[in-house]
Amino acid sequence: MIRVALLDDYQGVALRLADWKSLHPDAQIEAFPERIVDIDSLAKRLHTFECLVLMRERTALPRALIEKLPNLKLVITTGMQNASVDSAALAERGIVFCGTEGVGSPTSELAWGLMLSLLRGIPREDRAIRQGRWQTTVGYGAQGKTLGIIGLGRLGSMMATYAKAFGMEALAWSRSLTPERAAERGATRVEKDELFARSDVVTIHVNLNDSSRGLVGAADLARMKPSAYLINTSRAPIVDQAALIAALKARRIAGAAIDVYDVEPIGKEHPFFELDNVVLTPHLGYATEDNMRSGYGNALEDIRAFLDGKPIRQIKPRA
Repeated sequence: MIRVALLDDYQGVALRLADWKSLHPDAQIEAFPERIVDIDSLAKRLHTFECLVLMRERTALPRALIEKLPNLKLVITTGMQNASVDSAALAERGIVFCGTEGVGSPTSELAWGLMLSLLRGIPREDRAIRQGRWQTTVGYGAQGKTLGIIGLGRLGSMMATYAKAFGMEALAWSRSLTPERAAERGATRVEKDELFARSDVVTIHVNLNDSSRGLVGAADLARMKPSAYLINTSRAPIVDQAALIAALKARRIAGAAIDVYDVEPIGKEHPFFELDNVVLTPHLGYATEDNMRSGYGNALEDIRAFLDGKPIRQIKPRA
């Protein structure tokens, strides 16, 4: 029998979103709602488990932790990539590393909702009306505005489609993007400097890797209009956090919407909580019931295939 730990089940939904009982008696499943950061404490909790199911990057799996888990044979991450897992260390130990498929739209849908929240001041007006105040701000419409999209892959392309439906102009940039590909996806390819200078809203949709870490820095933020907004539903390190906080404090940009943070869950001492021109969500981009149901369902399939000696959806170790 294989012991399986479902980690970081924040919402307490993991056990009902897949038919885990179908693995009985070959697997014993246990879900953990709380997140443990300390490696020694985490190793103490997990050292008897042969399989870990990770919900995205909620819990990191560095080499130091992997080396403290002698029984580990299988690691599954929701999604087909996870920058917080040392896949090379797993491969060295002969530990199988698998991923899952997912629903493609939740993150772009959240980004669009965050954009509308910024433009119309929805969270601020919600707070105001609960306090007995009425119409405290004047917002902006989306129609006629310019949306700048950093990364025109699957999610960025969805943003371009939404922009067209709302009557917005879509600009796009990435290092590998060509004008032809941008046009096919309903956007105009421009250089990065121009995108930041012209856009009323900039939204980020690139993966975190060595080339994208710090991709959006102080110089980029300085090019933005004082009336412009930044949205990050990708990964926190893509944006220079200190530069963003400084720009927001000085109101060099109108505001930002943030779904991802350097350390998660975010602590109450974070400077974002001191700002009234940010909209904050707790890394909800992927967290919809249909997406999580798909992820846990695929994880169950990964476990069954592993037990049958025919692993599926294996992830190659990063160099």
